[in-house]
Amino acid sequence: MKRPTLPPQMHVFVRDWLSANHVVLRSDAGCVVIDSGYDKHVPLMLALIASRMGLDGRPLAKLINTHCHSDHVGGNAALRRAYGCTIAVPTGEAPLIDAWDEQALLYEYADQRAERFAVDEILEPGSTHTWGDIEWRALAAPGHAMGALVFFNDEHRILISGDALWQNGYGIVMPPELDPGALPATRATLEMIATLDARCVVPGHGEPFTDVDAALERAFARTTAFEVDPMRTVRHVLKALLVFSLLDRERMPLASLPLYVERVGVYREFNARFLRLDPATLAEKLVTELEVAGAVRRAGGWLLPGR
Repeated sequence: MKRPTLPPQMHVFVRDWLSANHVVLRSDAGCVVIDSGYDKHVPLMLALIASRMGLDGRPLAKLINTHCHSDHVGGNAALRRAYGCTIAVPTGEAPLIDAWDEQALLYEYADQRAERFAVDEILEPGSTHTWGDIEWRALAAPGHAMGALVFFNDEHRILISGDALWQNGYGIVMPPELDPGALPATRATLEMIATLDARCVVPGHGEPFTDVDAALERAFARTTAFEVDPMRTVRHVLKALLVFSLLDRERMPLASLPLYVERVGVYREFNARFLRLDPATLAEKLVTELEVAGAVRRAGGWLLPGR
């Protein structure tokens, strides 16, 4: 599939499901990078940002985060050290970073990590910014992260959507019993995006795409499924987080998974509250469902990412 046409001063480094995409907005006055990826990939991220398609010798003035999950902020501290840039995060996320709330941010609580950094600038919903000589509107996009923002340019009709909309879905959403506002906010965010008449979406994960209506239709269908069956939301959260940890570790011993889901906070607490399974049964259930979906495979006593 051919990539959508973007303004010449805008480049998207498409990453994977462990590191979020990096958006580089170039300007002689100082460049801007949106989202820095995961801790594991910091050396590659730095090389990409410095490359010809990245800064190409220009100064980096500002690093911006759509939200503050580990796959979007894991390189923040490294970029600040390398370039002396300021770091700007959504106003709803800043208190979590200031407190370094590892449960709310899904860091240690979900067996993820990010190097601690300080916030220099707060981004408010409804504010307008010129980055890369392009004007962007910051729009509230709660749901996956309740403080998240997306950025829309009216001239080119480009939406930088973070994890609020992908070509096939969006980021995990907490079940109603834990956050009753998350699913309604997810639906409201999708409805807001539908009003933008975006020509191109640059998601947090996956290639930029132009079939926005089809993506929204799939996202609304997923939201309805979660609304009808809240336990589906619970299982989706745990399976998505397990795949993330597997991508980070690259392989996990199958025999260790019962201890893993008993040790790591999110699995232990979700299981105690919702599923009430013994750890071995929970581990087997998650692996089997992911195996059916093609997201993981078993080989020689190991759990591996799917092909």
